[in-house]
Amino acid sequence: MLWIKAWHIIFMVTWFAGLFYLPRLFVYHAQTEDKVGSDRFKIMERKLFFGIMTPGAVLTILFGLWLWHGYGFSGGWLHAKLTLVALLIAYHLYCGKLLFDFKHDRNRHGHVFYRWLNELPVLALIAVIILVVVKPF
Repeated sequence: MLWIKAWHIIFMVTWFAGLFYLPRLFVYHAQTEDKVGSDRFKIMERKLFFGIMTPGAVLTILFGLWLWHGYGFSGGWLHAKLTLVALLIAYHLYCGKLLFDFKHDRNRHGHVFYRWLNELPVLALIAVIILVVVKPF
């Protein structure tokens, strides 16, 4: 099970790298005024979302379910963690919607919005790590 845990953490780090970087790309994309720059960001965003973030998310969840099945974890900390994971999945899907909007030149937000959006996964990561390591309840 330690190998499963290691792969779960590796893919979680991969997923979070994307969750941190994609909104940062949105910040820069929202500030871009030329077509060449915008097209470059569209390619970067697509590759990040579909090539790194989504596989990282899927594998994180699969290995997490494998751990849950193998160890049979329970307790309030796990319920809280799973709630945060559900929120992270929703955040991931929302980033996909924003990616689609940028792809079709329908962005409706400014760079400040994306700067704030970029902070949300940081808070979730802190909470998840504390829940898993400390198991406060």
